[in-house]
Amino acid sequence: MTAMRPLMQAGLLTIVAGMADAVGYVAMGGVFAANMTGNTVLAGMALGQGDVALAAKRMAPLGTFFLGAMLARLLLRLGRRQAVPLLLEAVVLAVVDFLPIGREPALLLVALAMGLQASAITHFAGTAVSTVVVTSTLARIAEATLDRAWPARHPPPSVVMGPRLLALTWTGYLVGAVAGVLLIAVLPWPLIVPAALLLMVVATL
Repeated sequence: MTAMRPLMQAGLLTIVAGMADAVGYVAMGGVFAANMTGNTVLAGMALGQGDVALAAKRMAPLGTFFLGAMLARLLLRLGRRQAVPLLLEAVVLAVVDFLPIGREPALLLVALAMGLQASAITHFAGTAVSTVVVTSTLARIAEATLDRAWPARHPPPSVVMGPRLLALTWTGYLVGAVAGVLLIAVLPWPLIVPAALLLMVVATL
């Protein structure tokens, strides 16, 4: 069970991020809550089309994501356990649906929560894995797959271990995105579900 714990933690956290991104994009104005690469590209496209206001809207989550990541890092530096920023993230996600604010402020708060998650836990079973973005994870899966299929005599120092963990995080993100869209259709407060999943992660730390 202990060996499976990092897999479960990483899988649940990526499901949380996938849900937050889907809910943010569909229900909160076509901007991602966790995928800052996507927001940067969307902002650049808006700038290229001369729409400065739209570009600013798409860039705004980067600021609160950045603040969330800094806050998580600060909490860890102050000696707080990894559970503390994750609990704070769960609280933000749990209450944002109930706050009397518009879609854009709500998205900024969800991006803050994703920043907390991004810095709260960065390693699982000795492998560095992001739980809020999967582009680099796909590249690492490709490296790990080739290294398994054709082992190098002198592997590079950056050789990637744990392809199962990496594949699980990509799958979790996809499952979370699907679940997020479905939750919007059936629940008035869809972010309650990822908040509950975060509590499950915290219970395993």
